[in-house]
Amino acid sequence: MTSPLLATAVIPARIASSRFPGKMLAAETGQPLVCHVVEAVLRADRIGDVIVATDDERIAAAAVGAGAQAVMTRGDHVNGTSRIAEVIKMHGDRLADRIVNVQGDEPEIDPALIDLLVDRLDADPEVDMATLGSPFAHGEDVADPNITKVVCDVKGRALYFSRAAIPFDRDGDGVTVLKHAGLYAYRTAFVLHYARLAPTPLEEAEKLEQLRVLEHGHAIAVATATIQHHGIDTPAQYAAFVARFRAGRG
Repeated sequence: MTSPLLATAVIPARIASSRFPGKMLAAETGQPLVCHVVEAVLRADRIGDVIVATDDERIAAAAVGAGAQAVMTRGDHVNGTSRIAEVIKMHGDRLADRIVNVQGDEPEIDPALIDLLVDRLDADPEVDMATLGSPFAHGEDVADPNITKVVCDVKGRALYFSRAAIPFDRDGDGVTVLKHAGLYAYRTAFVLHYARLAPTPLEEAEKLEQLRVLEHGHAIAVATATIQHHGIDTPAQYAAFVARFRAGRG
């Protein structure tokens, strides 16, 4: 049984990807992409068990080889949270009471961000989940609809997430705009509750699953940090990661 002081990390890693088929197994660095994610998560101080939830035996084998556990899940999940809910239904008795959802395509994630996220969830017992917000880097386009934005209340809880440029700084006073990073920590029981919630209008309009949580009246804590890692959605982004990896080894 995992220590209650530690969280369980679950890495949803499906084989299908419309823009980069089979990316979890891309191995130009010498090991599959999913293994880089596992190794990063294992370096987090607040994580006990690391589980890769997948629908592909090859991904499962790679995950185990990198030091994670693997759980085979269905292939029809609509998002990573739904896949994690299946893991909890099957193996809830062996999981910690907090779950961290780490994207399987973020091999350069900083383990300190995972620790920060677990700390943020623990610091606010009234919230059901926590996520990350980061100031925009120089040159990033706040209006880019591919970059999700988040605004928070005075307690550091999310008010809204949007693909639009929010908030609108009417008088140009220089308000800090935060981009959202898709790393989540949940209370384990809440994941099962979330999986039963009906989709909501704002979620479907923005195509942002975390809005379902807010629309059903639940709170999301936001930890703020400078985030520099890159998710991998395309072969070009993977090639850039491989170049950075090789340069770091050089």
